[in-house]
Amino acid sequence: MRSYFSDFPKTALQASYWLFVIYLLLPLVLMMAISFKDANFVAFPIDKWTLKWYAQVLQDKQFLEASLYSIFIALMTTLFATIVGVWIALLITTEGMIARSVIFALACLPAVVPGLINAISMRIFIRVLDIPTGTGAIILGHTVHAVPFVVIMVLTRLRSMPNNLVDAARDLGADSFVAFMRVTLPYLAPALAGGMVFCVLTSIDDFVRTFFLGGYQTTLPMLIFAKVQGGMSPEINAMATLVLIVTAAVGLYAEHLTRRSRTR
Repeated sequence: MRSYFSDFPKTALQASYWLFVIYLLLPLVLMMAISFKDANFVAFPIDKWTLKWYAQVLQDKQFLEASLYSIFIALMTTLFATIVGVWIALLITTEGMIARSVIFALACLPAVVPGLINAISMRIFIRVLDIPTGTGAIILGHTVHAVPFVVIMVLTRLRSMPNNLVDAARDLGADSFVAFMRVTLPYLAPALAGGMVFCVLTSIDDFVRTFFLGGYQTTLPMLIFAKVQGGMSPEINAMATLVLIVTAAVGLYAEHLTRRSRTR
């Protein structure tokens, strides 16, 4: 009896965990199942299964153009966010730097501010600077939101870096730039790779900032949103399933890189 009650908290915790997993995954599984339905409406039961919706999506010119446009924005966002994030992380870890906590808090602020508030403020900001809505404004907004992910991952990696590595490089005649390129940057590679993957994912998935900052060219979330306005169909489920598979694969790879950066 004592053994039963002593194991009860552990059993309850495990049961709660699996219930939460089911709660998260069941809607995704249902969405994927509907994408194979041989009918024009979204509902169960599924009498016949088909791949025609996937073939239709892969032949959809709007879907392909929106996907390429979203990937371009994500890559540019990742480039700028990585540069700014690494610079901020190096600034915070610099010896004698004043107000490190303030700099870190300001750098991570976009990650905790609600997306709607952030999008509205960015729209006002680009109007003040007379920046037109469109690709440039979207990249700016996505970069501001992605920088905290790079800062946190790079900062964690930097704090585990032995100081004698850079000191040894300088003793051998390397200046600050060479020491950074030959020693610090290779050491940061796993954290940088993980942070960059997260930047890509957040940019491709960002609907709110794109809605407020976008122009006439459509990104993938905007295209799906526009199609939903015309009514749900298995084609939309097929689109969402393809995006889910790609983002899940990239996310798992980012998790692998993150674990690798912690163990090395």
